[in-house]
Amino acid sequence: MEKIRVAVRKFDPFESTLQKLWDLFCLKYNIAVEAEMVPLELHDLYEETITNKGLKNGKWDIAHINTDWIFDAVNQKAVLDLTSLISQNPPQDYPEGWHNSLLHLQQIKNGTYGLPFHDGPECLIFRKDLFGNNTEKENFNKQFGYELNPPKTWEQFVQIAEFFNRPEENFYGCIFANFPDGHNMVFDFCLQLWTRGGSLLNAENKIDINNPASIQALDFYRILVNNKNAVHPKSKNFGSVEAGMAFAEGQAAMAINWFGFASMCEVIDESKVKGKVDIAELPCDINHKTASLNVYWLYTIGIGSKNKALAYDFLRFATTPKSDKLLTNEGGIGCRKSTWTDPEINKTIPYYHKLEMLHENALTLPQTHIWPKVTELIDQMVLKAIESDISSEKLIEETQNEIEKLTS
Repeated sequence: MEKIRVAVRKFDPFESTLQKLWDLFCLKYNIAVEAEMVPLELHDLYEETITNKGLKNGKWDIAHINTDWIFDAVNQKAVLDLTSLISQNPPQDYPEGWHNSLLHLQQIKNGTYGLPFHDGPECLIFRKDLFGNNTEKENFNKQFGYELNPPKTWEQFVQIAEFFNRPEENFYGCIFANFPDGHNMVFDFCLQLWTRGGSLLNAENKIDINNPASIQALDFYRILVNNKNAVHPKSKNFGSVEAGMAFAEGQAAMAINWFGFASMCEVIDESKVKGKVDIAELPCDINHKTASLNVYWLYTIGIGSKNKALAYDFLRFATTPKSDKLLTNEGGIGCRKSTWTDPEINKTIPYYHKLEMLHENALTLPQTHIWPKVTELIDQMVLKAIESDISSEKLIEETQNEIEKLTS
């Protein structure tokens, strides 16, 4: 048999985990097949697997596909329906080993198109050592007249970020990931919208962002990310990974990012903030409630793979409780409930058990084949908002017109 080829989301913990898992798998089952693991950035991964039909034509046996793309992948008949394989030979404790919020996005038209690989909803990551420091607390109270705690509202978030912003120490109030890759700014926009009681969908269940909550969300966000007295100056060039690394290297007091970047602070060698970090729910607008975003990564098998049986055996192996824990110890985020509550994991990452809480408020993005194109439009809209002075009303109206063209 030739090599088995795996398209991996480029991120050190994913790459090291997958290689270790393949080696353990081959050892356990006495398999002499080499795996070619190819790490790819987000855009290239989508292009390679879906746009250029790599999963369909057998170029890739296994691929990391995130839940933003899975509907599109299924629509294009690129990924294998695992239903019959799961019923003959299910993964260990399937499905009860996972929280329900990690099982439904890959369920499309009565099929199951992937197994959960890596997760961790969006949250507020903050420096608990600074928030708990008596001098900081005293100075903050003098300045703002209330106790220094993780912000409950967006107004507090801005005040706290400005309070901690100390550029002369290469230390900033907060970090955003504003690199336009069709993901981070889209997610940030959605979070701003949801925490103001807004929705991406109208009463007819169609994508409709032309509403007052969207305008408020975009107005607030564009002012915030351009606030030089609060935000890390390199945010415009950061993707989520770079933003996560800057936080782990001790360059900011707060970040809004995936849970995985909080746990990374406790396990990677480069971290300068081990033991100094905690997470909380996202702030929201007064009168509204917090929200989180759940986008997760799946293991999928290419419909054109000539090694489907071997690929599925590996997926079963890679999703056992032991493998899930290994991913977590490498710096990824395990998806199983057993990992979330594992005493050893919680000793290393004391807020790991809070994943359950985040999932309770986690919303998901619309499942429609046009969503990948919609994200590009929203990404461009947020970028224009940040870089120009065109009004938010106008930008939102123009973007909504473009969205409607996708469905006409």
